[in-house]
Amino acid sequence: MKKNWLLLSVILAVMFVLAACNNDGKDAAKTDDGNKDKPKQTEDTKVDTNTLPMEVTNEGDVIKGGTLKVGLVTDSPFKGVFSWELYDDNYDSEIMKYATNVLFEMDGDFQVKDTGIAKLEVDKDNKKAKITIQGDVKWSDGTPLTADDLIYPYEIIGHPDYDGVRYDDDFQNIVGVQEYHDGKEKTISGIKKIDEKSIEISLKKVSPAIYSLGDGLWGYAAPKHQLESIPVKDALIASDAVRKNPVTLGPFKFDKIKNGESVQLVANEYYYKGKPKVDKVVIEVVPSSSIGEALKTGKYDIATSFPTNQYDSLKGLSNVAILGRPELAYSYLGFKVGKYDKANRKNIFNEKSKMNDVNLRQAIGFAMDIESVGERFYQGLRVRANSLIPPVFASYYDSTLEGYHYDPEKAKELLDKAGYKDVDGDGFREDKDGKKFSIRLAAMAGSDTDEAIVEYYRQNWKEVGLNVELTTGRLIEFNSFYDKVKADDPEIDMFMAAWGTGTNPSPAGLYSEGAEFNMSRFVSADLTKMLEDIDSDKALEDMDSDKPKEEKYRSKAFRTWQEYMSETATTIPTMFRTEIIPVNKRVKNYNVDYATETELQTIELTADAPLK
Repeated sequence: MKKNWLLLSVILAVMFVLAACNNDGKDAAKTDDGNKDKPKQTEDTKVDTNTLPMEVTNEGDVIKGGTLKVGLVTDSPFKGVFSWELYDDNYDSEIMKYATNVLFEMDGDFQVKDTGIAKLEVDKDNKKAKITIQGDVKWSDGTPLTADDLIYPYEIIGHPDYDGVRYDDDFQNIVGVQEYHDGKEKTISGIKKIDEKSIEISLKKVSPAIYSLGDGLWGYAAPKHQLESIPVKDALIASDAVRKNPVTLGPFKFDKIKNGESVQLVANEYYYKGKPKVDKVVIEVVPSSSIGEALKTGKYDIATSFPTNQYDSLKGLSNVAILGRPELAYSYLGFKVGKYDKANRKNIFNEKSKMNDVNLRQAIGFAMDIESVGERFYQGLRVRANSLIPPVFASYYDSTLEGYHYDPEKAKELLDKAGYKDVDGDGFREDKDGKKFSIRLAAMAGSDTDEAIVEYYRQNWKEVGLNVELTTGRLIEFNSFYDKVKADDPEIDMFMAAWGTGTNPSPAGLYSEGAEFNMSRFVSADLTKMLEDIDSDKALEDMDSDKPKEEKYRSKAFRTWQEYMSETATTIPTMFRTEIIPVNKRVKNYNVDYATETELQTIELTADAPLK
C-alpha cells in the first residue's frame, strides 16, 4: 500500500506542477521529501461527513425581492432541452428544478405523500392508480392544469415517433401502451380521463415501486395546450415550446435563455403555493475549476454541485456555509458487452464481445485501488462502493456486501486463470490466443484531479499486466462522452461514469433488457427474473409488515440482484458520494434534507448581492 500512496503523490505532484506552470510560475509546487511516500490526507484532514449540516439559518433582515444567483457547475454547455419527457442531460434537469412540472411530493424515504399538486391513490387488488389534481392549479401562462395535461406526457413518451430514453420496460407496464407505441391503437387504452381533474391508469402489475413513482407512472405534467400541435418526431425537441419559452408549473418561469450558457427565470405569479419571495433566479454555467473562486468572491449564492476534491478551498470562507448530504448517485465502471437495438428498443447481449469474460472483468475490478483514491483525492467525501444501491436507500442497501476491494494478487490469479498471459515479456498480457491485447477506456474530461485519477487507475491495471489505453487518446468532453457511450462506439471497451438514481431505488430503469440507460448492454434471463422479483406483486405482500428488513421479500430480492451483479461484474460500482452544497450567507434559510428540503418559493435574501 505504501507504494501506491507514493504513486498517488507523484501523479498529483505532476498535476500541481503543470497547474503552477499554467499560472505563470507564480506558485511553484513544494514537496517534503521526507514525507513523499505518505498520504497527505491523514485522519485529521479527512472530512467527517456526519458533522456536515443539512440546514443553514443566517442572521439579518430580509430584503424585498432580489435575484438568487446560481452557479451551474459544468465543463460543458447545457443542451437546453427543457422538457421532462425529452431531456437526457442532468444539467438541463438542474435548471428545470426551479420551474418544475412535478406533480407529487416525496417523504424522507422517497415515498409519495398526499401533499403536492396531485394525489396518488393505488388500488392494489385491481391494479389501478388514480391521480387527482388537488385544488385549482395553473400553468405559468395562467391556463388551468387539467386531466389532459396529466395524460399528455404518457402520449409523448409512448408515441410511435418518440426517440427518447424513457420508453422502457417499466413504462410498458401500463396497459395498452405497447399497442399505442406500435401504432396499432390511437390512444392508450389503460389511461382513462375520469373528469377534468383526475385520471385512472390500469397496470399489468403493481409493486412497491409504484409508491416511488415506478411501475410506469410518470411524475410530471405536460402543457397539452402548448405542445399538442407540435409533431413528436424531430419537431418537438427543437421547438420554442421546449427550447425558448416552456410553460411550467414551478415557482419560477423561463424569461431569458442564452443557449448553453445561462438562464434567467422570474417569479411565477400563478404558482400554486404562492408567488416566490425572490424576483428572479439567474443560472450561469461555471467551470468546475472556477467555482471555488467564484463562491469566494461572491459571484453566486448557490452552486448546483461542488467538486469534492476541492473541498479545502471552501473550508476557510467566511461568506459561505457548507452543507452536505448522501447523494442519490454512484460512480461505476461499465463494460461494453453488447449493442442497443434502437429499432426494437432493446439491448442485445453479445456473448462473443471482447469484454465478455467474467474473470477479466473481475480482475479489472480487483486491480483498482479505489480506497486510496477516495482518501487521497476526496478526503473521505467519496468512499468505495460495495453495491449498485446507494446507502441513502436504507431499506434496500446491504452493508455486508463485499464488492471489489483492492487486491492485485487476486487480479493476477484471475487473469492467469482466464488465459491472459505475458507471452513476449513486455510487461503486458496477451489475449487467450497469444495476440497483443489492449483495452480502450472512455472517461470524462474535467479537472486536473480527474485526469490524475484516471492515470492512477491505468497504472493499477498496468501493474497486473493490462494495457489500458484512452479512447481518442485523451479524456472526453461530457456531452461527447455520453454520445459515444450511448451509441456503443466500437472504440469503447469500458467506461467510467456515474448514475443519478432518482428517488426510485428500483434498478429496472437502468439494467433491464428494454432500458436504453443499460449502457453495458448486458442481458440475461436470470437478470430479467431478478428485476421482475424486485418489482413484483409478491414484493407488496409484506411491505408494511413488522418483519426485519432482511426478511422482507423485496429486500431479499434486492440482495439477490446485488450479489448477482457483483458476480457478473458487467457494471462495477466504484464510489458512493457525499454531495457538497455551498450556500452564500445572504441566503436566509436553506435546507437540503431529503425529508424537509427547502421549498424554492420560500427562499429569502438578506443583502442585495451575495456576500464576499
